[in-house]
Amino acid sequence: MFKDYYYILEISHSATQAEIKSAYKKQALKWHPDKNIGTDTNTKMIEINESYLILKDSEARRRYDIEYLKYKEFKEQNQHQRTENKNEKQENANSKTKSKSRTYEYEVQDETLEKWMQNARRQAVDLAKQTLKEIADLSVEATKQAGSKMFQMLIYYAISGLIIMLLFKACN
Repeated sequence: MFKDYYYILEISHSATQAEIKSAYKKQALKWHPDKNIGTDTNTKMIEINESYLILKDSEARRRYDIEYLKYKEFKEQNQHQRTENKNEKQENANSKTKSKSRTYEYEVQDETLEKWMQNARRQAVDLAKQTLKEIADLSVEATKQAGSKMFQMLIYYAISGLIIMLLFKACN
């Protein structure tokens, strides 16, 4: 299935490499799991990383842009077809005859690009897994540190309380 990487990164087709990098950072921060606690952002992060991996590489982007134009043309034709089908359905509904709607999915024609896109997808999935693992490891480490600090504070308060009790006894 063809993905509109420009749409995912929220940039125009004519974006510069600097704009692509900036958009990638913006989207990665916006959809980072740390900023979206309780929300599964994994799929969105994979799409963002996949988009960036293709668009940042000049040869991959060149091939993608050729395919992107074909995709846009396909989409326009498909939209025109849907409009005709909708009109046909309305006419058939009036005549009590049903027709089957046709939906088409665009297939990438450039085999090399398709392989690169699949590879970018795998890399993006691996990166997402690595990020989630790092977050989990950080959470475990933070919990250990917090527990250790709490234990230190408990000992500190226990000793302080004992000293205060001894002082009160000594004063009486």
